Amino acid sequence: MYWNSLSTFLKKEYGGKVYKLSLSSGCSCPNRDGTLDTRGCVFCDGSGAFAAQGDLPAQLTAAMARVAAKAGPSPRYIAYFQSFTNTYAPVDLLRTMYTAAMAPPEIVALSIATRPDCLPPEVLALLAELNRVKPVWVELGLQTIHPKTAAYLRRGYELPVYETAVRDLKAAGITVVVHQILGLPGESREMMAETARFIGRSGADGIKFHLLHVLRGTDLALDWSAGRFETMTQEAYIAALEACLQNIPREMVVHRLTGDGAKRDLLSPAWSGDKKRVLNAIHASLKQHDVEQGSALGL
Repeated sequence: MYWNSLSTFLKKEYGGKVYKLSLSSGCSCPNRDGTLDTRGCVFCDGSGAFAAQGDLPAQLTAAMARVAAKAGPSPRYIAYFQSFTNTYAPVDLLRTMYTAAMAPPEIVALSIATRPDCLPPEVLALLAELNRVKPVWVELGLQTIHPKTAAYLRRGYELPVYETAVRDLKAAGITVVVHQILGLPGESREMMAETARFIGRSGADGIKFHLLHVLRGTDLALDWSAGRFETMTQEAYIAALEACLQNIPREMVVHRLTGDGAKRDLLSPAWSGDKKRVLNAIHASLKQHDVEQGSALGL
């Protein structure tokens, strides 16, 4: 059994545990402000549930306080701009925000979630500049390579846009992490594995796997309530995850094996609300099936 987990990577890189601090940039999204759409992606509830709010120093202080008990006397953190499109602002504003987030000595890296179509040349130049100070990671929400599913999600960009973004980020020396959702309506296990294989070949350094979960207040919830699709069982999710892991390169860092939303808004699947139990089931299955990351690629 083998997968290249983020915790293993961070321990090798920094010699111990590193904690992510979820921060809010205040940025909007072209899929919400009317540039592309006003509704957002079909699964997005727009809450930014896990991010701190307020000015950056206050956000950092609050986020550090939340993990202080387990972080120990010499903590290390990653400043993580998680919700919405965190490069979707004037570059001078981004510079001020990113610099403030990177300033504390305990911050060892900066992680920025964004869209592939929101990386203009001036932002890429800024990221490359900051990456010379501390490591910068950029997370891209690809979710799927299949056009019909992407259209249903209202993703708002075509696959070549993603490919260009990865190429430009890698040319700037930036670490690229890509999000994939498993269990999207109409997608088979083989289709999910195809997406994982494509991500692995695209030049990305890391991947985050998410379970499609239905949150209250989303357009996805309307379709689910109307019976237009069913969410995955735990067994089906783990089987799909194993197929995806076998189709990515051994050296790719697996940042997440599953994702969860705010429990108060979770409609389905109910089993995903117990994250510890889910992770235990995933780890047990990976061990039982002796899953080897990259094995389907002959690596």
